[in-house]
Amino acid sequence: MTDHTTAPAAFLPPGSVIGILGGGQLGRMTALAAAQLGYDVHVYCGSEDEPAAQVARFVTTASFDDEAALARFAEAVNVVTYEFENIPTAPVRFLEERVAVRPGAAVLETGQDRIKEKAFFNGLDVATAPWKPVHSLADLEAAVEALGRPSVLKTARLGYDGKGQVRIDHGTDLAEAWDSLKTDAAVLEGFIDFDREISVIVARGTDGAIACYDPVENIHVHHILDTTIAPAPVDGPRGRQTLEDAVSVAKKAADALELVGLLAVEMFVDRSGHVLVNEMAPRPHNSGHWTMDACLTSQFEQLVRAICGLPLGSPLRRCDCRMKNLIGEDVHQWQGALSETTAHVHLYGKAEVRAGRKMGHINYLYPLSEDGHHG
Repeated sequence: MTDHTTAPAAFLPPGSVIGILGGGQLGRMTALAAAQLGYDVHVYCGSEDEPAAQVARFVTTASFDDEAALARFAEAVNVVTYEFENIPTAPVRFLEERVAVRPGAAVLETGQDRIKEKAFFNGLDVATAPWKPVHSLADLEAAVEALGRPSVLKTARLGYDGKGQVRIDHGTDLAEAWDSLKTDAAVLEGFIDFDREISVIVARGTDGAIACYDPVENIHVHHILDTTIAPAPVDGPRGRQTLEDAVSVAKKAADALELVGLLAVEMFVDRSGHVLVNEMAPRPHNSGHWTMDACLTSQFEQLVRAICGLPLGSPLRRCDCRMKNLIGEDVHQWQGALSETTAHVHLYGKAEVRAGRKMGHINYLYPLSEDGHHG
């Protein structure tokens, strides 16, 4: 459901230039969606061979600490967004002084720091796993004493796809665990006995309008998302209420952040059917790739609409979907999938196949289930 609450703000007309920080596959799919709406895209990244750069009209190849390049980039675009959150905040604030950046730097800072992120959700009275900030071995020892074992130690910044974390079991040497992260800021999370992992993607426009996609279930293999099932088959003790709670959490976060753009909120569902926030990402998300073929508006078109001040599109699910990531050698499944009538193949233009590298995905479509839209 899309809620329009205030009068629309000024919009960027087709022909405007959208700047994207980062050259990965999320930027690539955003650029393709932008082109469909008549926008040009200018990608700022490290190489012209990156997936987004391959399909963008303009490309700047420079580092994020090159202020001269950043200034030229700001002059050449009408709005800026980003396709991953592990960007230093200084260049984002530098750009924000010259051009609209959506979502803003403050949202980015919250999303890329687990300590700020967990404090943010707890401040909204949204549950998370029990956690403690850790800045030293002494902090870790005290946190383990409070939260027990097993637990998980994660870097506060720059961790993704299972990187930057270590499980604390009964035999784990805490000094070795702390040293292995090579950081001075981390969180220790208490272990949760959860039923499944779900996520919700929410969009918020310049006018305060909000649109939520159906909650989906995410299945990980080796800490990397392998499969997304839409809609999430949640039938636990609280049933539909669990899904409504998940949507409510995503909307509350988007409003509190004064988000303009997209926000993905990953959550655990515990055995009693209650949701606990794991983390958030203020950008398109791997668990939203199913929307490209199964929704009236994809997450990528929705991002373009939001940051350009256009009305948000309908997030309505028009069919059920199973999204399968093509990770590493899985990419060779693409040819067989093309002969399947329910399969939609999306490849990212990456020449080198590496273990753990996301090379593409396949959306398998199925008839719409009765359960309908929850947002």
